[in-house]
Amino acid sequence: MSKAIEIKNLNYTYPDSTPALRDINLSIDHGERVVIIGPNGAGKSTLLLAIGCFIRTCGSVSVNGIENKSKNIKEIRRVIGAVFQNPDEQLFMPRLIDDIAFGPLNMGLSPEEALDAAKAALEQVGLTGFENKEPHHLSAGQKRAAAVASILSMSPSIITMDEPDSNLDPAGRRNLVKLLNGLDKTIIIAGCSMGFLSQIAERAVLIDGGGVVADGDVKEIMSDSNLMESHGLEVPSNFK
Repeated sequence: MSKAIEIKNLNYTYPDSTPALRDINLSIDHGERVVIIGPNGAGKSTLLLAIGCFIRTCGSVSVNGIENKSKNIKEIRRVIGAVFQNPDEQLFMPRLIDDIAFGPLNMGLSPEEALDAAKAALEQVGLTGFENKEPHHLSAGQKRAAAVASILSMSPSIITMDEPDSNLDPAGRRNLVKLLNGLDKTIIIAGCSMGFLSQIAERAVLIDGGGVVADGDVKEIMSDSNLMESHGLEVPSNFK
């Protein structure tokens, strides 16, 4: 059986010739929850873009056995859903329900099917009753949940998220942890908030300078003070 994500010898250089990713080799199983950690500028967000087929890279990336090639982009986008760091990038319609139905409509669902999918996704993230709200009037936590709903409405088997807890208050973080832990999906999250991330994943991949430094059990890696501090990270309080 193919892996959810299979990365081999992945390299990427920014247009200004700055290396961003170097010789990344990574396999992620179906249903696995993985956090990608590292200091700012380590390449975390770029790696998520590579996984989602948003940038052209050197090397091999396969999603559910589908090779990350231009001819396969449409098929890959049906499998993997990306939640960006800023939810406003995914919420642009006058009504929330229209935002959540946008993806299913583009996938070819009928208006009725798209509406049903959107309502089900909003219920899943706890936003039933907000269908006619203007997205920009939602709280930060509600916007984050809505961004997740916009992906869930398309029924991907894999979800990637870039610093999903940014701008959330403690209650918003708790709600997001509960939401993500209730999803039966392969989840890949990039971030720096170790306490938040440690509540979601069982595996951590530490990258720095565009390369993988450590890969293993989340508690084992995050509780290693020498490893964490040498890469500009802190051991979360729940692992001290």
